[in-house]
Amino acid sequence: MFELDVPRDNYLFIKGVLSVFGNKFGEPPRNPREEENCVWDQLALSYEAYRRGIVVGPDEIEAEVKKILEADKVGFDFKADRPAYEKWVKEKVNAPVELFENQIRHLIQLEKTRQQVMNTIEPRVSEAEARREFLNEYNSLSVELVEFAGLKEARDFYDKAKGRPGFWDEEKAAKAKEFRCPGFVALEFLMDIWRFPKDAAYKMLKLSPGSLYPPIPIYKGYGVCKVLETRLADEKEFQKERIKESYYQQLRTRKKYEGLDVWFKDLKKQADIKVYK
Repeated sequence: MFELDVPRDNYLFIKGVLSVFGNKFGEPPRNPREEENCVWDQLALSYEAYRRGIVVGPDEIEAEVKKILEADKVGFDFKADRPAYEKWVKEKVNAPVELFENQIRHLIQLEKTRQQVMNTIEPRVSEAEARREFLNEYNSLSVELVEFAGLKEARDFYDKAKGRPGFWDEEKAAKAKEFRCPGFVALEFLMDIWRFPKDAAYKMLKLSPGSLYPPIPIYKGYGVCKVLETRLADEKEFQKERIKESYYQQLRTRKKYEGLDVWFKDLKKQADIKVYK
């Protein structure tokens, strides 16, 4: 797509941005491979910003510098006391002010490019989708669970717990660290964070306290759950215009970000990045 060689200076510039500001557009890289991916992601987006003619004005850079300095609670006016500002930048990032502000310009440019793309995405949200989101957030469940690496171990434990009263409490007393309680939380939390299957979460919601639920896949291995407490959403609340509209907006925003991810993956395919060593 770009038909351009990336100058080494550009590559090193992005490496410097990551070392100072981290990854502003996703999870922090955990290893050299992920860091390398972040660099090339930003390079691809930077070339797209250039192609689109995205510019960043001095006032935008000043506003961002001001936010950074305020967050650090400095005692000087960076516009009036240039030496103090230069000293702060040197101490914080070991770089001259010009480079520091160019790094800020780069990040603002990338964010403006992302926002420009998102502004073109107009997702459709149905009432059924909004209602489902409402239910996922308002239906609440508290469980205690035991984690197992394999399905067979989980099934064996479930069968014993179902077949003998007191088995659960005996095992908990002997192996307390293996028993977890996420708290009295929305189903959405259990589905998103703990990776509970949706069907299983809603079935547990219908069970009485003390009931056991068969093994389910969770974020690490398998879990056997005991229901502690449930609370059903009041669906009449969803019909309130303010609440309903908040869920429409929440889903529109989520779909915009999903659309941005799809757009960016396509951008990288078109860029056809090749790294020569």
